[in-house]
Amino acid sequence: MSTTALFRSIHQVTAAYQNKLAQADERRFQVSPPTGGWSYSEVYSHIFDLSLLSLQQLDKCLNGIGEARKTPFITKLILFFGCFPPAMKFKVPKSLESRVKKISKAEAQHLISQFLTELETYKPRIAQAHPEIKASHPRLGSLNASQWLRFIEIHLKHHLKQLERIDKRF
Repeated sequence: MSTTALFRSIHQVTAAYQNKLAQADERRFQVSPPTGGWSYSEVYSHIFDLSLLSLQQLDKCLNGIGEARKTPFITKLILFFGCFPPAMKFKVPKSLESRVKKISKAEAQHLISQFLTELETYKPRIAQAHPEIKASHPRLGSLNASQWLRFIEIHLKHHLKQLERIDKRF
């Protein structure tokens, strides 16, 4: 997928988050489903906080701070197919678990705006990124700048599906 197509896709998925956010009732936004799991607010906290952290890793690649390591084969498959394997259940790494919290709709909108603003700063530079300079992902191994951008898109889409599952639990 081209860089332009990735940016377009990320913007489309983020717009879907914004639409869901606009339609969400503030009280329900905070409530965890009766069957357990994250609330809407916790999903928004997680996805946009980690998207911002992913941009920091992407920035390392663009600034030559990363490392030259191989990307694991399973990660290449995930990036190629554009989704996490259905049989694999990923949990938030322990190191990032404490970052997930209940936030207000206004805080969620602020995170989205911050993410989109930062994302745009990388648009002109990503195509020139050296493919061998990579930064570490806690589950997927080393990713270069383009792979980080693809991961962000996949991760956003993955959690959008999670919001749909939360809807069904209520």
